[in-house]
Amino acid sequence: MSEKIQPRHLGRRAIVYVRQSSAQQVQNNEESRRMQYAMADRLRALGWRDVETIDEDLGKSAAGKTERTGFQRLVTSVSLGEVGAICARELSRFARNSVDWQKLMGVCRFVDTLLIDHDAIYDLRHGNDLLLLGMKGSLNEYELELLRVRGLEAKNEKARRGEYYGKVAAGYRKTQDGGIEKHPDARVQHAIRNAFEKMFELGSARQVLLWLSEHHLEVPVRRNDCGDVLWKEPSATWLYRVLTNPIYAGSYVYGRTTQVTTVNEDGSFQRAAKRKALKDASVLIHDHHDGYIGRDDFERIQVMLTKNSQLHARPGPGAARVGVALASGLLRCRRCGAKLIVNYGGSSTRVHRYECSRANLDHGDARCINFSGLDVDARLSELVLRVVEPAGIAASVKLANEDGSKSDAALEALRLELKAASYSADRAQSQYDAVDPKNRLVADELERRWNNALERVHELELRIDETKRVTQGRIDSSRFAKLGSDVARVWSSPSTDVRLKKRIVRAVIEEIVVDTTDSEICLVVHWKGGVHTEVSLPRRRRGQNRTHTAPLTIESVKLLARVCSDEQIARVLNASEIKTARGNVWTSTLVRSFRSAHSIAVYARDTESEWLNLKQAAKLASVAEATLKLAIERGVVPALRPVSSGPWIIERAELLRPDVLHRVAKKLRPRPGEPAAATPSQLNLIIPRT
Repeated sequence: MSEKIQPRHLGRRAIVYVRQSSAQQVQNNEESRRMQYAMADRLRALGWRDVETIDEDLGKSAAGKTERTGFQRLVTSVSLGEVGAICARELSRFARNSVDWQKLMGVCRFVDTLLIDHDAIYDLRHGNDLLLLGMKGSLNEYELELLRVRGLEAKNEKARRGEYYGKVAAGYRKTQDGGIEKHPDARVQHAIRNAFEKMFELGSARQVLLWLSEHHLEVPVRRNDCGDVLWKEPSATWLYRVLTNPIYAGSYVYGRTTQVTTVNEDGSFQRAAKRKALKDASVLIHDHHDGYIGRDDFERIQVMLTKNSQLHARPGPGAARVGVALASGLLRCRRCGAKLIVNYGGSSTRVHRYECSRANLDHGDARCINFSGLDVDARLSELVLRVVEPAGIAASVKLANEDGSKSDAALEALRLELKAASYSADRAQSQYDAVDPKNRLVADELERRWNNALERVHELELRIDETKRVTQGRIDSSRFAKLGSDVARVWSSPSTDVRLKKRIVRAVIEEIVVDTTDSEICLVVHWKGGVHTEVSLPRRRRGQNRTHTAPLTIESVKLLARVCSDEQIARVLNASEIKTARGNVWTSTLVRSFRSAHSIAVYARDTESEWLNLKQAAKLASVAEATLKLAIERGVVPALRPVSSGPWIIERAELLRPDVLHRVAKKLRPRPGEPAAATPSQLNLIIPRT
């Protein structure tokens, strides 16, 4: 027994500290862990009977950047004077940084606790042991830093040659010579290319994700570097990684992230990754391998993603949303330079205003400008159509020609998925045929797998048939040219998606600088390519409504007011599917307000009215309503019918003319081609029962 071990040390318990730096070491280095646990036997051989083992820190590094609860409990027990000795296989197991090591040495020296490893016993009250442990602590820290620097230099050198891969992205796999290549599975390649093609087509990563989910398409997820993949439902994370990873453009990139370390209030360290721009990466090698898209196309997608961001600090207008504000994200205040925001109000989202209130929201400052968006959007539509309409026919013909030759992406993805499912079904059948039928424990399981594979094949066949049926029912390509010749009508159609119109606006307009005066809204439209257009609009006053009613509706209400009340007019207009200027249904209150705005007199309910409806006119002429209606249809009696579901309007003076009354009162002769009237002498085919 060493002379350093005294009865006062043996009277207290001893602690064995067991630690390994990573989960990989815990899983693979079993012998090292077994040797550390065996140090408890060494303590018992030295005379201790009460031995405790602390192994809470298995898989945690001692570099000082990870919280170690076991080490903290060890220091606490030592500081209370309850421990006579602490033991580890190597002293580096306690700590590999100066802070924790000096803290442990100071506590052990103060309470007279021994340190023991596999070949020595150390008493910190002896000067030589104190010096030796101090040097060992520094060497342990230096050794860790040396290993880290050597590993980092080797990794950087390999990365400079374009040969280091931490993880291989989905769609690629490692080759035997250390490079990467495209995955040989055609289904995997189609899924990756499809994501980029749909991004160019739809213009938004969110819309691509919705399209994939709508068609129930699966995407490949990397399982390992050998090329094994899993097929899962698409997610926003997967799509963003694919669209922003330069590896798909054939570029090798290393060192795009840097670690930022901060110290918390409790003394622990916290590390956070900060992403750098692509051009600032440590290693950037273009045309390193075969890519799925070109470098220029990749840069276009990055610009699209940046402009689609809804953060006001980003330079782009943001992705097109379903709001009706056509200029959202494009307007910039001339006074302060901030982007204008959209404020929707009223009973629906059809009413909106543009306002510069960013300073008010962020700092409580006064708002710069605000104005109604209806007139601005209408004028903007005119300018855009003036630019787009000449190319409408050419674009429509081109789209029609491409529509017939380009295969449907969703249908192609389903066909590839069907091939994979058919292969799995054939493989399951082969496994089932190869097993001994008497071995039911295995045969039953293989039969179940075969049935599941066949059900998957049948499900995909049904989905392909449904997709073909929907594809065949699409619009005829010959009609595209007709629609292209009338771009304005397509633009104004209620069925046109507002997001499509916003994308068209963003394709031709870079930005709009706006300012207001007491009477005008001044716009400076910056077109793509550097051309500028100045536009001035009269400013809308409070209570002023510039939604114009169609002249035909005004004339119809004027005629209907001659024979109908306000309530009847509302019913007639709604039955004829005629809406108000704002697209609402008519009510008696709206009709009354409409008459007042257009100076239309109210219906007079007197017997000597100048105008009559069909019932009143038939009573005045002493004929049936059907007879009078027939006379009106034949042009005998002049009459008006302003709307399809409305009443006939007959002037009293015209009806009471002698020649008109004479022709209506006498029996009307049938015209050639009309059925003859029945005569009393005409025989019938009814056979009497008696």
